[in-house]
Amino acid sequence: MGQNVSVTAPDAGCNPRYGQHARIHVTVTDAAGVKVVDATSPMNDAGGFTYSFSVPADSAAGAATVTAMPYNIDWCDDTGRNNRAYGSAGAGHLTRASCAQPVRILTIAP
Repeated sequence: MGQNVSVTAPDAGCNPRYGQHARIHVTVTDAAGVKVVDATSPMNDAGGFTYSFSVPADSAAGAATVTAMPYNIDWCDDTGRNNRAYGSAGAGHLTRASCAQPVRILTIAP
């Protein structure tokens, strides 16, 4: 606890065009189910980002979950295609996407 941690992601290969003011929403939920980090941070146009934080001292030890999703935009596309860029030009141009929430495990030691 109190240790610095970085959450990072490389640029996406599908040119998502998030825009110059894009943000990433990062949450960390500790082993007791308490959300100990709930923050937004800058993300580049291609989806790459780095967010660093200190694990709060009062976090429950054990397996915590970390999620990072584009903030306030449609993040539901892990197909490798930019469905948002096609707009409503026709359903025939869209690729189905999985909307599973991306989660990684962070072990918090006492």
